[in-house]
Amino acid sequence: MTTTTTSGAATTTTTTTTTTGMREEFVRVTTEAIEQDERVALVIAAISADRFTSALARHPDRVVDVGIREQAMVGVAAGLALTGHRAVVHTYVPFLIERPYEQVKLDFGHQGVHPVLVSIGASYDEPSTGRTHQAPADVALVDALPGYTIHVPGHAAEVEPLLRAALASDEPVYLRLSQRQNSAPMPATGGLVPVRHGSLGVVVAVGPVLDQVLAATEGLDVAVLYTATARPFDAAGLRAAVDSAAPNVVVVEPYLRDTSAGVVAAALRDLPHRQLGLGVRRDAEVHAYGTVEEHDAVHGLDPAGIREAVRGFLGA
Repeated sequence: MTTTTTSGAATTTTTTTTTTGMREEFVRVTTEAIEQDERVALVIAAISADRFTSALARHPDRVVDVGIREQAMVGVAAGLALTGHRAVVHTYVPFLIERPYEQVKLDFGHQGVHPVLVSIGASYDEPSTGRTHQAPADVALVDALPGYTIHVPGHAAEVEPLLRAALASDEPVYLRLSQRQNSAPMPATGGLVPVRHGSLGVVVAVGPVLDQVLAATEGLDVAVLYTATARPFDAAGLRAAVDSAAPNVVVVEPYLRDTSAGVVAAALRDLPHRQLGLGVRRDAEVHAYGTVEEHDAVHGLDPAGIREAVRGFLGA
């Protein structure tokens, strides 16, 4: 946004940059899709209702707010999917994945219809809301269901291409949105994108942890790869990176630590290698509210914690 101020003979022009959040991009793209495609339906459970007021009023047959009834939200969305709609289901992550997990598994998967699940809140985006609004195990839970593509964008500009591709398909998709984002967008190719070259090992940054990873590995002789798509995992991209560096792999994920340990092992099953997973700790639940940065430090996801873990792993 550019603002021009005139005072006497002097004119001052000030340019400020307004950063759009992932949630805002989701609302914009979904609203457009609802208007343009009669197949698209949206079911919410109170959350973001204030952002979809026009869509709720214009399309009550396809845009439904069930109130704080998350299991019903999934059931209604599955019913819309069974009638041929591309159902988008949206709320905070623990109320989208953990609370109605059985409904997601049965109402969608068992019935052979597939949703676009879109969460906000991430692992601990809003510490002040407490543990009820935190769900760092969400990706691991969705990964236990067959066939899901799981997107973890690291910047708001990555949301639109991922969401539009999801709406155009008929496959199950989980889009995990975060309040935090990297300083710049990266290509949302679905694969691993080389960001930095190195020879001592490969560090994979998933979604909004890229800035922390780059700060943590500054000056270290390691390759850094980025992806906004956690599943399917780009096994070929990892193999190519390991072919150019020592077979030491570190995966930094903004959710439960070692969630991707299995897919890394599968990608390198015929190659002797070492791997380290960094993410939200499995051995401790943080009871204090604190700040996002303080939670990062507890889990070793701040630049200092990542750097210490990578250096220790590599023996640097």
